[in-house]
Amino acid sequence: MAKGERREPSHTLIARDLGIAIVTGQHPPGSVIPGELDIAAARGVSRSVVREGLRMLSAKGLVESRPKSGTRVRERAQWNLLDPDLLAWMFEGEPPATFVRSLFQLRMIVEPAAAEMAALLRTDDQLARMDAALAGMVLHGLDTPEGQAADQAFHNTILEATDNELLVSLSGSIGAAVRWTTIFKFRDRRRPRDSMPQHRRLYDAIASRDAPTARDATIVLLQQAHEDTQRLLQG
Repeated sequence: MAKGERREPSHTLIARDLGIAIVTGQHPPGSVIPGELDIAAARGVSRSVVREGLRMLSAKGLVESRPKSGTRVRERAQWNLLDPDLLAWMFEGEPPATFVRSLFQLRMIVEPAAAEMAALLRTDDQLARMDAALAGMVLHGLDTPEGQAADQAFHNTILEATDNELLVSLSGSIGAAVRWTTIFKFRDRRRPRDSMPQHRRLYDAIASRDAPTARDATIVLLQQAHEDTQRLLQG
C-alpha cells in the first residue's frame, strides 16, 4: 500500500472482491457463494465483518441470503447496474461489449441534452470550475488518477449546471462511467485519441451559451470514447 493511501475497511474489501468475482462471471447468477464461516476463515476476519460485506452486495442487488440455502447470486436483471461501485467492478475485468454499448447509449441519451441545458443555465462559478477541471486534465493527463478526477469533475459540473436534481443524481453513475472507461482505455499500450480538443470545444460552447454546439461537441466526444473502448475490446 502506497504511503498516505487509506486502507479500506475489511467488510468493504470483502464486498469488492466478491463483487468483482460476481460481475466478471466467476460466480454466475443462481450460484451459491462460499458461506460466511468459510469466507471469515479465509480472510482472517469475524463473521460479522463478512455479514456486513454481504449486506453491501445485497444492497446493490447482487446477492440474496436465505436461511439454510446460503447466499445466492441474483439474476443480472436484479443488479443495480448504475451503482458506481458496480461499474468500477465491471471494468476490473474485461466488460462485455454489450454492457459497454449500453453504457454509452445511456450516456448518449443523457449527456448531450445535459450539455444543452448547462449552456443555457450555467453560473459563472460552475463555468470557472469546468475551466479548472480542464486545466487539471491538461496538467496531469488523463492517464493519471489526478487527471481522471479532473475529468469526472468536468462532467459532474455539467450535470450540476442543468439545475435539475434528477440529472444531478446521475452524477455518481456518469462520473464512474467516465473514470472507468478512461482507465480501461489507458490499459493498452496503444494510446487512445486525444479527447482534449473536444472537451475544449464543449467548454467553449457552454461558456458562450451556444446550446446546439454544446450538444454536438458532447456527441462527438462520446462517439470517440466509445470507438476507442470498442477497439480495445476487439484487441
